[in-house]
Amino acid sequence: MLVAGMASLAFTQAALSEPILMSADWARQACAGWNDIPELTDKLVKSGWVTNDQDRGYKVLHVYRTDCENSPPVEMRISMQDEKARCVYGGAVENAELDDSVDYLMHATTKRWLEMGKGDYGPMIAMMFRRLKFDGPNWEAMKNMGPFAKFLLLTGSVTSDSSACP
Repeated sequence: MLVAGMASLAFTQAALSEPILMSADWARQACAGWNDIPELTDKLVKSGWVTNDQDRGYKVLHVYRTDCENSPPVEMRISMQDEKARCVYGGAVENAELDDSVDYLMHATTKRWLEMGKGDYGPMIAMMFRRLKFDGPNWEAMKNMGPFAKFLLLTGSVTSDSSACP
């Protein structure tokens, strides 16, 4: 009985230490994860994606879960550093106004984020069937499907709790 109680407590503590999916803590971890993925850090430089930033020095991604109605989006900011497209900020929204010619707003239900994060389907299917909705430069996104697919997988690689809303 004591062992079962200790195991339950350990599970509860582990669950409490996981950030909630699409929370500011989750965004911080996703930002760190971004910087470990060459398809994001390198290919988004080669394609010119990272430098399409209206001369601000960064691009902004806002993401959120549509079924978490009262939860704000989170922000990831991407900037050219050391010839790489690096995530330099992940957390609460700091850039409330997005420029849809360079920035992205992406949202989906929790179920769909989890499916995309596991690789059940990529960005083409997600957008074609409106499982992932987004505002931003569509043509630029279409030209970067490989990195976009890696971003969707990144959302699932960050250990998180999807049972609650941020």
